[in-house]
Amino acid sequence: MASDSETTTPDKGSSGGGLIQLILLAVTCAIGGFATVFFLSPNASPAALACEADSTEVAGHTPLALEDHVYVELQDILVTIGNEPATRYVKIKMSVISDKDHLNAVKKAEPMLVDAFVGYLRALQLSEFESADFYPKMREQLSRRSEIVLGPDASQGVLITEFLLR
Repeated sequence: MASDSETTTPDKGSSGGGLIQLILLAVTCAIGGFATVFFLSPNASPAALACEADSTEVAGHTPLALEDHVYVELQDILVTIGNEPATRYVKIKMSVISDKDHLNAVKKAEPMLVDAFVGYLRALQLSEFESADFYPKMREQLSRRSEIVLGPDASQGVLITEFLLR
């Protein structure tokens, strides 16, 4: 019926050897990976490095609010945003940073400052106001316009003291 060649069983000696070889290979790879990271990585520095005092440095920092600066508050600025019929508007209250020598020049030029600021704010789109990274850019642009109107000696920047977007 069935021949002897068809009913022969495979050799029992080769079974199970593949699993042990895979385990040995995995352990060898793990040891090699650990050794590579351990020996080739730079030495860890301490968690907190001590700061050495430099004898050339002056203690502290330069304050932003200097004694000779004056802050000239401007009138409130109310501007509609976009071309749609007055649905959104922005209300801004600002102060110009100047020195005591130019205080009267800033007060005298207030209408020109407000005109320059309104011209810039009116050109903006609503999407720009909704972006979080826009506000420093807007402040920089307002400072530039202040320097153009007053001159670089009279204007040291603009502070936005109140901002309302509706």
